[in-house]
Amino acid sequence: MRILVLNCGSSSVKFAVIDTEKKESLSNGLVENIGVNGHFKAKGPEGKAEFHFDCPTHKEAVIEVQKFLTSQKLINTIEAVGHRVVHGGKYIKSEPVTQELIDYIRSIILFAPQHEGAHATGMEVAKEIFPTLPQLAVFDTAFHQTMPRKAFLYGIPYSYYEKYQIRRYGFHGTSHRYVSAEAARILGKKPEELNLITAHLGNGSSCAAIHAGKCVDTTMGFTPLDGLVMGTRSGSVDPAILFFLNKKLGFDIDRLNQLVNKESGLLGLSGLSNDMRTITQKAAEGHQGAQIALEVFCYKLAREIGGLTMALPRLDALVFTGGIGENSRVVREITLENLAILGFKMDAKRNEDNGENSNHIITVEGSKPLAMVVPTNEELLIALDTAEYAKSVK
Repeated sequence: MRILVLNCGSSSVKFAVIDTEKKESLSNGLVENIGVNGHFKAKGPEGKAEFHFDCPTHKEAVIEVQKFLTSQKLINTIEAVGHRVVHGGKYIKSEPVTQELIDYIRSIILFAPQHEGAHATGMEVAKEIFPTLPQLAVFDTAFHQTMPRKAFLYGIPYSYYEKYQIRRYGFHGTSHRYVSAEAARILGKKPEELNLITAHLGNGSSCAAIHAGKCVDTTMGFTPLDGLVMGTRSGSVDPAILFFLNKKLGFDIDRLNQLVNKESGLLGLSGLSNDMRTITQKAAEGHQGAQIALEVFCYKLAREIGGLTMALPRLDALVFTGGIGENSRVVREITLENLAILGFKMDAKRNEDNGENSNHIITVEGSKPLAMVVPTNEELLIALDTAEYAKSVK
């Protein structure tokens, strides 16, 4: 089955046409700079395209995707549409796209203000373009909704959870779900037999503790700002720091939001870049800011992983994924050194090869727990979910 996967971000639209039988991408692309001067870049079976165009909203971006897929002779082969949605609020699993669901997504815009409105618009436009096709919303938060109450509640008055649903939701759930299942497959185990910690590391980063195939705790919270140090996000900070900056420097809510979301993390610590490739290169060359950023990133990551182990009866494997997790040998090395107390014994050669020649495992033969590198494929998982739904309604 051929599935169009749409990921409408704050100022972008990523898309892919996935053949779920062959588990391969037939076409993919990205529209950037929505609201300014749209930049379209894509490839397909008939060739590539790249151009700038007037793109005031996500609607124009999705229409441009339709035009490209028509030129690639794919538009009439699409059998269903899957949508990536950052925040699912009350939803605990992937759900069919209906007007009721779209209205609900708009009602929780404050939960993820940069994304939810874009998701809703993308779904509305896709319904107009493909009115007869099944469409499914796949939520980043859904996988984490198996967390117990003791893990998802904050230490604030319980009434705020009851009235306003303020709780820890977790994010990157599509990635965590995919790589945990893939790790089980690689190890020849059923997901129910394993206890894993998955580390999705990129410009946005989070970890999850997974027991018997279900999430029991995760590092992100009410929003994707919580938890690990990230590219430009601070991760967890003492809330009183924000009160202090408000009183001392007069920072209002918007300025504080800009600070912790756009000016912090690797960028803020290094004063140099939010890209881990640049950070590791410059750290090796002696750049102090880069060394500080790398040191803090890996220490905080190890500390969160260590904390998550207490949610599990044992730890069978730590799974690295995402752009940093899959490619940064330095981050994995330093993090595992920080986690020596848990028994990790890294194999330098396996780590250098990203586990490609050792069944994804980067720890020494026979040691436990394992550390693994498993590439994520969120688009494929969204496509597989959507195909399953489409078959059920045929």
